[in-house]
Amino acid sequence: MRVAQVSFRLGGLDGVSIEAAKWAHALRALGHEVVTVAGDGPVERRLTGLAIGANDPPSADALARVLADVDLVIVENLLSLPLNPGAAEVVTGVIAGRPAILHHHDLPWQRAHLASFAGPPDDPHWRHVTINERSAVELAERGVAATTMYNAFDCDPPVGDRARTRAELDVRNQPLVLFPSRAIARKNVAGALELASSLDAVLWLLGPPEDGYDDELAALLAASPVTIRRGPLGTIHDAYAAADLVVLPSTWEGFGNATIESVTHRTPLAVYPYPVLGELRAFGLSFFDLGDLEGITNALEHPDVARLEHNLAIARAHFNLADLPDRLATLLEDVYGH
Repeated sequence: MRVAQVSFRLGGLDGVSIEAAKWAHALRALGHEVVTVAGDGPVERRLTGLAIGANDPPSADALARVLADVDLVIVENLLSLPLNPGAAEVVTGVIAGRPAILHHHDLPWQRAHLASFAGPPDDPHWRHVTINERSAVELAERGVAATTMYNAFDCDPPVGDRARTRAELDVRNQPLVLFPSRAIARKNVAGALELASSLDAVLWLLGPPEDGYDDELAALLAASPVTIRRGPLGTIHDAYAAADLVVLPSTWEGFGNATIESVTHRTPLAVYPYPVLGELRAFGLSFFDLGDLEGITNALEHPDVARLEHNLAIARAHFNLADLPDRLATLLEDVYGH
């Protein structure tokens, strides 16, 4: 089949783009062709009116032409969050009555400033997929049936260059704490700074500020005694290899990719107990709470290899990218009834 992934933006470093790319790779492994359709990013078919905050949505005719040769539409978050309501209305109308998968990475009521918005539309020809069970339950409470498919990860990632990366960052004897995401309010940079200060560590902020967070981030960094490194260097595998500890202090994550990425790279993780974390811990994964300074310090001084390997075995069993093609094949069977 020819499958179109439709979203606000694709091909970037945000979580939706990263997971959509994994789905595309798995669909191609099943023999399908995949085309990307978005308002922003390096995509095959661009409709600027689909972008977040675009002034004018695309016309129904323009979108219909873009999707005319497509057998299946996968909507990545565009019908989940009301970040471009006009585009959402057009997409809903164009894909009505045709096979589609709505891949929900977030839902509006999970963000305080969007809580008043209604949930995603529904259609008998569509299937809804959430990245956590909490969202599936919340949709069910609103009359929408959904399947949970957790994000998937390469459980044998390339080994990064620790020595070179630390040298280029000019990190010597201090611990290096990696903050592997963009800087926005709910990511709680202040929590990461507090932990790094308590450990006398260098904090590496990997992603840029977004959503108007620039000034607040600048003020936080200026007021902190912590030594900061900012921006990407080398590959993500180099970043995890260079780090002594990963920190994920977010108050909310739809999934929290850094949890499993830290596991697959065998790097200990300190995490704030955001709501969905409980689902991941229920599989048996073991992480440090953000305030467990004694446990974190001990792990930095005496790495617990057995704990790291235990986590990796769980990731292989439940979050393995190698299993994604089979999981999607089962989903497609449900969509088409055979």
